[in-house]
Amino acid sequence: MPGHTATPTRPFDVLLVEDSPSDAELTRKAFQRQRVDMRLHHVWDGIECLNFLGRVDPFKEAPRPDLILLDLNMPRMDGREVLRKVKGDQELCPIPIVVLTTGGERSDILEAYREHANAYVIKPVDLERFFSLVGNIRNFWMQTVELPNRG
Repeated sequence: MPGHTATPTRPFDVLLVEDSPSDAELTRKAFQRQRVDMRLHHVWDGIECLNFLGRVDPFKEAPRPDLILLDLNMPRMDGREVLRKVKGDQELCPIPIVVLTTGGERSDILEAYREHANAYVIKPVDLERFFSLVGNIRNFWMQTVELPNRG
């Protein structure tokens, strides 16, 4: 059967790596609007992301995410470095990473794909377009494709 949906036994886990409180809250609201069985986990920067993925305190009980939504421009460790580290790790590299950022510089887009981002999406400024974008991300990653951590 093509595609899949989150199973009733385990919600879909999404890790949002975002340093902007307002963008993080908008993303949370956009997913809530989708009414899908999912858990949105939020970390503030690349270091927290790697700690979450490595289950380092305070993330000892963290689930392995089915999808990572990654901002590029963050303090301490930016998204570019996170991409390099996650995609360079044999255990973590199968986790799909969608770069979700405000910047659309050609060099950033090319670098993200060179570092094996699975998608690069520019955040729209308009609220309804942002909600629609999150719906498209949800439809594709949670309903259309088969993911390595679901099964």
